[in-house]
Amino acid sequence: MNLPNKLTILRIIMIPFFVACFYLPDSLECKWGIAALVFILAYITDAADGKIARKYNMVTDFGKFMDPIADKLLTAAAIIFMHTFGLFDKYFGEAFVFITIAREFIVSGLRLVAAGKGTVIAADKLGKIKTVFQFITIAVILLDGYILRGELEVIKHYADNILIVSTLLLTIWSMIDYLVKNKTVFSQMK
Repeated sequence: MNLPNKLTILRIIMIPFFVACFYLPDSLECKWGIAALVFILAYITDAADGKIARKYNMVTDFGKFMDPIADKLLTAAAIIFMHTFGLFDKYFGEAFVFITIAREFIVSGLRLVAAGKGTVIAADKLGKIKTVFQFITIAVILLDGYILRGELEVIKHYADNILIVSTLLLTIWSMIDYLVKNKTVFSQMK
């Protein structure tokens, strides 16, 4: 197993540790800071594995299959647990969780149908930008929960909602763009 694949496996292994951070005692003031650190380290493995695989020609079928799954598992774990533990605004948070997960199901389903017809649909630039925005939103909300407390709570509320809505709109846009660019897959369906 090459280094990029090991990094992908490491990212998957880090997910339970990230989730465990949510169950740390509330009295631990750096609880969300620890969660943010684990999340950021996991995200760094995502950036590193792809870069190493392409640079050193270490791209494998295992990596092509597992890397996006690891990304989706990490993001889904983050947004589900952050919403469950009250780190998102109720209404925007619910929409953020649902639309983010729905987008991944829709895009993954389209990829499966295309693959069944012998067509590979690669991730596009807009999808990668969406992923970066999701990472920033999750990391900032975890960190500002640690940093912005007390009187600064109002700033946190508005900043978080701006991030969530911006990322939500980008997620919807990237899904629509993805579907439009690959509409021929729909026309081939029976």
